[in-house]
Amino acid sequence: MTFTTRVKEEITTIEVDKISSLIELSAFIRYTGQIKKHKITLTMENAQVARRIYKDIKYNFGININIIIRNQKRFRVKQIYILEIAEKIEFLLESLNILKKGRKILPEEYFLDSEEEKKAFLRGAFLACGSINDPGTGGYHLEFTSSEEKDGTFIATILKEYKIKAKVLKRNNHYMIYIKSAEQISDLIKIFGATNSLFYFEDIRIYRDHKNMVNRLNNCEIANQEKILKTGLKQLEDIQYVKEHDLIGLLDENVQEAIKYREAYPETSLQELADIISTETGRQIGKSGINHYFIKVKNLVQKHKENQEGN
Repeated sequence: MTFTTRVKEEITTIEVDKISSLIELSAFIRYTGQIKKHKITLTMENAQVARRIYKDIKYNFGININIIIRNQKRFRVKQIYILEIAEKIEFLLESLNILKKGRKILPEEYFLDSEEEKKAFLRGAFLACGSINDPGTGGYHLEFTSSEEKDGTFIATILKEYKIKAKVLKRNNHYMIYIKSAEQISDLIKIFGATNSLFYFEDIRIYRDHKNMVNRLNNCEIANQEKILKTGLKQLEDIQYVKEHDLIGLLDENVQEAIKYREAYPETSLQELADIISTETGRQIGKSGINHYFIKVKNLVQKHKENQEGN
């Protein structure tokens, strides 16, 4: 079972009142219905969604519905459920705020004037044309599809009221309304009322966030270690130059002591080197003090090289 199927089937188990039932049905027919003058055709791949829509139509309008079940053989055999409505077409579409005086309209303000009604509309739209990636197997992605740009933009407008930012993109002959933010997808699943799916999504999200954090920390640790080794190697090169050119006597005792400890502990950081010197000599020194000593060594090497080039 895909995660999309899981969410949709959970939505179909949510008990709703008559008004929410009408609005779910309105969104479903708007986004997936093939509307002709004498017939509305609704095609679904999920038996529970088909049962929910059939129940909503019967409950609200009491009209006859022709049910067709077909086997589709594309990669694998699956059943397709088709509901055909051939009576009270205009009355049904006007009651659902899809048509007005024979023309298709966007839902009017009175039709979605409460939070529950807007949530019902989003549930119906998702049942009709929504899909969501399984967070455990892919990236975060939830989308709706619409054949008309204005219908797609309308979904994005409702989502914006919940501070969910959706982008609308034309793809072939359809419009895709999609969300990439894991947090906002989680918020939308919560709006749907699909609690079990929300828990699953959040568990995966927390696991992935933790894993990414650990990876980032490991990368930082590796980068720091590489920096420490690079610094240590450069200091050892300067120390070797000083010794080869008999310059050690130009440095004071504290610097010479730091040189001795750097040679003994070539892979330690400046802070670790300072701690070792402080412990073994009883003379307190910090990271900045050690760094200052090796700056003196570096400056001595540079000055000597400049003099050599000048001569």
